[in-house]
Amino acid sequence: MLRIHCPCCGPRDHDEFRYAGDASVVRPAHDDPDFEAWYRYVYVRANPKGLHREYWQHVHGCRQWLVVERDTATHILHSVHFARQQAS
Repeated sequence: MLRIHCPCCGPRDHDEFRYAGDASVVRPAHDDPDFEAWYRYVYVRANPKGLHREYWQHVHGCRQWLVVERDTATHILHSVHFARQQAS
């Protein structure tokens, strides 16, 4: 079981969180008419082995959005911080 260290609530089981996808994908601009850009954003995703940045929301706690850096091969968490602090 993953234990995620929430910056607000402390260490919690991953059952309290909702996985929300890849935090490294850049969303196209809202008014971008490029179909291929939107297609890649919505449907085309890598399946990396190793360090990966992911969005998680603490739904059964403080409800904060977090960016978790996790090794997909070992499930070791390397960092957790608020999503609002993420540089674009």
